[in-house]
Amino acid sequence: MYKGFHVITMAGCLILAGIQRTCAQQVELDACNITWTKQSRNAGQSMPCGGGDIGLNVWMENGELLCYLSRSGAFDEHNILLKQGRLRIKLTPNPFEHGTRFRQTLHLREGYIDISGRKGALEATLRIWTDVFHPVVHVEVQSSQPVNATACYESWRTKDRLLKPGELLASSGYKGGAVPVTAYHDSIAFNNNTVLFSHRNRNDRLIFDFTVQQQGLTSIKSQLWNPLQGLTSGGMLWGDHMEAAGTFTGKYANTPYTAWQLKSREAARTHHINVLLHVDQTPTYANWYQGLQKQQQAAANSSSEQTQHWWAQYWNRSFIFIQADTATAAWQAGRNYQLFRYMLGCNAYGAYPTKFNGGLFTYDPVFVNKQMPFTPDYRRWGGGTFTAQNQRLVYWPLLKSGDFDMMIAQFEFYRRALPNAEARTKFYWGHKGASFTEQMENFGLPAASEYGWHRPPDFDKGVEYNNWLEYEWDTALEFCLMILDYERYSGHDISKYLPLIESCLTFFDEHYQYLAAKRGAPALDSNGHLVLYPGSAGETYKLATNSTTTIAGLRTVTARMLELPPHYLTGSTRRTLQALLQRIPPLSFRTMQGHITIAPAQSWQRINNQETPQLYPVFPYGIYGIGKPGLDTARNTWLYDTEAIARRSAVGWKQDNIFCARLGLTKPAAYYTVEKLKNGPNRFPAFWGPGFDWTPDINQGGSGMTGLQEMLLQTNGKHIYLFPAWPAKWDVHFKLHAPYNTTVEGVLQHGKLVKLEVTPAERKKDVIVKNVKY
Repeated sequence: MYKGFHVITMAGCLILAGIQRTCAQQVELDACNITWTKQSRNAGQSMPCGGGDIGLNVWMENGELLCYLSRSGAFDEHNILLKQGRLRIKLTPNPFEHGTRFRQTLHLREGYIDISGRKGALEATLRIWTDVFHPVVHVEVQSSQPVNATACYESWRTKDRLLKPGELLASSGYKGGAVPVTAYHDSIAFNNNTVLFSHRNRNDRLIFDFTVQQQGLTSIKSQLWNPLQGLTSGGMLWGDHMEAAGTFTGKYANTPYTAWQLKSREAARTHHINVLLHVDQTPTYANWYQGLQKQQQAAANSSSEQTQHWWAQYWNRSFIFIQADTATAAWQAGRNYQLFRYMLGCNAYGAYPTKFNGGLFTYDPVFVNKQMPFTPDYRRWGGGTFTAQNQRLVYWPLLKSGDFDMMIAQFEFYRRALPNAEARTKFYWGHKGASFTEQMENFGLPAASEYGWHRPPDFDKGVEYNNWLEYEWDTALEFCLMILDYERYSGHDISKYLPLIESCLTFFDEHYQYLAAKRGAPALDSNGHLVLYPGSAGETYKLATNSTTTIAGLRTVTARMLELPPHYLTGSTRRTLQALLQRIPPLSFRTMQGHITIAPAQSWQRINNQETPQLYPVFPYGIYGIGKPGLDTARNTWLYDTEAIARRSAVGWKQDNIFCARLGLTKPAAYYTVEKLKNGPNRFPAFWGPGFDWTPDINQGGSGMTGLQEMLLQTNGKHIYLFPAWPAKWDVHFKLHAPYNTTVEGVLQHGKLVKLEVTPAERKKDVIVKNVKY
């Protein structure tokens, strides 16, 4: 057993600090652990590990342990989310080199990986874990005989270089442009038998400045928030009783690197290697380094027990265990639900939300696509560029899983960017409200590439000159609803987010009256409604009038604001919202194959993409669903809308599984959800992708999670519907959250609900069981 690392036992079925589980539940989770008995061929066969806001890709290759290091918020000058380097560890003599036994296991319950090997009489085990409360990676070595250990910090950012044209998608903001983009080198050196590494952004080379100038905002630049200025990311590597042992060069996959090596002073049976990661925005490098030293001092209190306690309560919050033959895709879906939730938990407390296009677990792109021989920093659609319709799918499932603390990073992303979004509205159009675009940088302005490289001189300077993204402002409304749901589920205070929600609503109210005045038309139509033109229904129905996504978002968010507890709204604000609700136009409908269906908009001029916005009133906005009026019309849209039918898919951000679950269509809901959550194409089963985006495909996992949850549990007001789209033949043990601080745990066996626990108990009367015996 490792010094300082206490393994939680099954005895008594008690876990740390009084958190109690049943033995059966522990067995169910442990059955989801991933074990490999062969080493990996490359980084594409890596396994995720992490905690707090650190993600590791861990693999054993040719007898050596390798780990990619990632931390939330580590953006460079160009908003590329930088890997924090690669760690390589080797033992001598080496029980992993041509050994007779190998075993690598991800232990979900405690959040760590262990790797064991044996060669002859020599046995060794490596344990890799990340402290949830301190940004420290631990590698603990225990061997049956004394061994020497070497630990190398490897970096490919050792000199400045121009990014290749195809590589510009790593920045996203520069893609397709003619601007030469230089990736700048890191600072790396030995420092008292540690390796000190950092990347400090060059303040005169920031994509923020380029974007502000491109979009004509230079005169208000001083008013705009800049998260890249003075940003430094990096850290240090050290080991107990290890000393500096020089540098060497090498090449991994297609990328040259330099390694800074530490060696143990003598052979020993135990070794402890640490990597501390630190990201901060500071006036000087010296300030950042002082922060690093403080983090190192705090890391002396790093505790495996505290980290295991955190993971224990995390798994106790929520779970879905499908109890089926392990060879079936249904069992894979249930198991991979837990694996993906583990990946999300690794960025529980990140300064930035988990990115839809890989999260913290990307690796060399050549192992995703052989035609992309770029560095490990590459991912499609950038690191600091956020695409709302993808990001939302990562965060919707956290409501029913009860991971409310993990939602804050996504809410803060919009709250921090709010002043910039309001400033651009005021500058371009002279009215109030936040104009958040679909694809924007982390500072709240459209990505330069999406704003347009070849804009006509008379084109509206506040609008992206982009066939896909023009006039698509309504995606922020979905995050407004998410915040309101967060309050309804958890009861947590959302006062600081109300200005964000109100500003998003104000933008639509004022902007479309402004546009009407520019056309010389009345501010409202003959029915007293806003004329939402030009608009967009997703990226698909363009130059739309009265987009269904916009109307559904405005109606739902405004109505939900008015349902908040009285202390949230002043009388004036309440009256303003009530008046706005009256100005929002109704949804549009059309006849398809002889049936009334929801239309994507009142009218549109072209179809551009392959989304199904006509079903957004079902998900995310919940206007139609189980127990709600108009369900037949919504079902007709799924069944008979030929455009919706042609776009059905389980790939990436597609939401057909969620639509079907919310419509109570059990068979297609199960099919599309299993297609999303079954084993992906990579060695680690939940590394799906690349789909439309990248590997791991985080928005595929998020939409898969949401679909599985919605199949089990849906709500309407205080009603809780169980099994609204669940196959009765799928045995399941689940624990999910519902509004008003409610948790529901149930066991379904052979089509009968044999256990139901609702907390608080008085909410049990609100449960309605569908489609199974009870």
